[in-house]
Amino acid sequence: MKLLTLPGDGIGPEVTREAVQTLKLCAERFHLDLTFDEGIVGGGAIDQTGTPLPKEVLAKALDCDAILLGAVGGPKWDNPNASMRPEQALLALRKELGLFANLRPVTVVPQLIEAAPLKADILRGVDLLVVRELTGGIYFGKPSEERKGTSGREAVDTCIYSEQEIARVLRVSFDLARRRRKKLTSVDKANILSTSRLWRSIAAAIAREYPNVAFENVLVDAMAMHLLRRPRDFDVIVTENLFGDILTDEASMLAGSMGMLPSASLGEAKNRLGQTRGLYEPIHGSAPDIAGQDKANPLASILSAALLLRYSASAEAAASAIERAVTRVLDTGYRTPDISQPGTQAVGCHEMGRRVREAIGA
Repeated sequence: MKLLTLPGDGIGPEVTREAVQTLKLCAERFHLDLTFDEGIVGGGAIDQTGTPLPKEVLAKALDCDAILLGAVGGPKWDNPNASMRPEQALLALRKELGLFANLRPVTVVPQLIEAAPLKADILRGVDLLVVRELTGGIYFGKPSEERKGTSGREAVDTCIYSEQEIARVLRVSFDLARRRRKKLTSVDKANILSTSRLWRSIAAAIAREYPNVAFENVLVDAMAMHLLRRPRDFDVIVTENLFGDILTDEASMLAGSMGMLPSASLGEAKNRLGQTRGLYEPIHGSAPDIAGQDKANPLASILSAALLLRYSASAEAAASAIERAVTRVLDTGYRTPDISQPGTQAVGCHEMGRRVREAIGA
């Protein structure tokens, strides 16, 4: 299996290094044939090549079986008017690889309840999965531009969805719900937006194909409230690109820190093993303020590696071993600064990664 690592900017290289070392250990322990290649993306790629996604890196991405990405961006490249921005690498990878479904599991581990900003009785037992549509909607619609209007400058962004784009992400979500607790919540803004009314209509039709899955529609503004008030009530949540971007960052606070949450971006293409070719990354950003200081939390990247093994390598035993190891390390009281609490032992990025690998071997 050919894996491509794209460490990116800021803390990306630090957390990716710990995830790669964890994958290499799992390859030994579980007899997996993994080979690794690396490429540059994001701000560093702009500085070196003039583009956030060099052609040779895209070619590697199209030829590999799975991608592990760190993070992109930083203050150096923050000019929104720049012709080249680090985030364009992510958008291009998703589009070129056909990665239309972004899976973000949010599981509240008991050891970190006190690190979260919400009350413990709200958080206990939370275990949900957000599925975000990745390749349609307002992020890709045309026109998207600033222009001269009749009364000065104006700007326009276009939100557009096709029936096929909506149906395929809904089917993925129904299938996931059927394998979990058999409940799916579709989030839209059907009282205002035409795209949401189309989304709701298609969702209703597909729901009839899954009679064993309890299905409901929820407006996005209400969902933002429900995630903080009663998150235990939800199992699988599916929504469009923009809403999913916002809601998943909100949901990260249920787990105490963005440094705890992995993600998987999946498409229809199969890899050499006949599994889904996907892109796996922590949901956090590049955190340039702590880059190079060994303060980053590598657990989201390590857990993303577990998702890679589960969805792209069909190596469930190895994936579960990583997840159990993370739980064991948290049980023993080790914490990076973002999740530290009184009475816990503070460790750096490398030490946390090493502890997880030791727990896999235990």
